[in-house]
Amino acid sequence: QVQLVETGGGLVQAGGSLRLSCEASGLTFTRSAMGWFRQAPGKEREFVAVTSNTEITRYYANFVKGRFTISRDNAKNTVYLQMDNLKPEDTAVYYCATSLAGIPSTTTTAYNFWGQGTQVTVSS
Repeated sequence: QVQLVETGGGLVQAGGSLRLSCEASGLTFTRSAMGWFRQAPGKEREFVAVTSNTEITRYYANFVKGRFTISRDNAKNTVYLQMDNLKPEDTAVYYCATSLAGIPSTTTTAYNFWGQGTQVTVSS
């Protein structure tokens, strides 16, 4: 049974930082691409960042480039999203997801399993 558990969300002021973690179990983590997505109220889920299994390939949404960094620790089966210089428009529920095929994709349909999400709220 594949499980993804996100932690690290919370309330932060604009300009602040948060680090999200997503611990995976029940899969061969070293073969899986891992992505972060987010969904704000009334909006569709959107791509944030993705890393391939060895971090050789990493993609970011344009709106987070230079502010967010995705990384992973394969020894801990964990993927991270370091978020700096947060803005109120970053407020959303953040989800991690895994592509068991190992393909680092920006589309939701490429991912097989999702976490429950963690709330990030940025106040102005």
